[in-house]
Amino acid sequence: MLTDLHVHLRPDEPEASAEESFTRANAERYAEVASERGIGFLGVSEHLHRFRQALEVWRHPFWEQSAVDDLDSYCEFVRTETDLALGIEADFVPGREDRIASLLDERDWDYVLGSVHFLGDASVDMAGEWDVWRTASDPERVWRRYFEALGEAARSGLFDVLSHPDLIKVWGPERPGPARDPRFLYELAMDGIADSDVAVEVSTAGLRKAAREIYPAPELLAMCLEAGRPVALSSDAHTPNDLGYRYAEAVELLRSLGVEEVAVFERRERRLVPLG
Repeated sequence: MLTDLHVHLRPDEPEASAEESFTRANAERYAEVASERGIGFLGVSEHLHRFRQALEVWRHPFWEQSAVDDLDSYCEFVRTETDLALGIEADFVPGREDRIASLLDERDWDYVLGSVHFLGDASVDMAGEWDVWRTASDPERVWRRYFEALGEAARSGLFDVLSHPDLIKVWGPERPGPARDPRFLYELAMDGIADSDVAVEVSTAGLRKAAREIYPAPELLAMCLEAGRPVALSSDAHTPNDLGYRYAEAVELLRSLGVEEVAVFERRERRLVPLG
């Protein structure tokens, strides 16, 4: 089976509204493309920061600008108007674990994606005012902080899937990288990942970005597999055409590392199905 768990019905553009995006017709467009591309398990996982309830967790200025939708209306729409699995992409915010847990536990998810998008108030993957690279003078320190946070996110037990686990490379050559082999930095995350029950996302989204690479790097993926972590295959689609983007390359990578099964979820229970 091919899967796509990391899917957004609503584009990132601020003008894209819930009224336009959370419709049966839009969900059906995604489902039709998924069927055409052989994707047998499809779920939707909108960004938590797009919902007003996210401000119960964190009041970052970007979140305050973005949090305009109602989380419960989104859940009801997916459950009653679509055949999609119900997910959410939630940021890991250190020190706010109890608040994140309370918000998540109040709702009936099929799965929760956990992402590290921020280091403190600075963004890993967003250009402009909040870009971590605007003030960073030591690239290795930024990479170190990212992988430390990734390990904490895994260890927190909040998430079913660890999303785009080396997102820090998203800018490719446009932003500085560490001077030494990044495998030394991957190790900072591995204690948390190895001690967790989280699945690790293999995402083709990086192939659409300046990184021009699958997330995670093969070396990091191999370390996660050695630690016994299962894999969730996704594209981080923001349009129907993104679904299953360049999956042949992802499947080839997985098979080269001996992966024959991928994770799917129902009511936060994971099971493994044969990789298509």
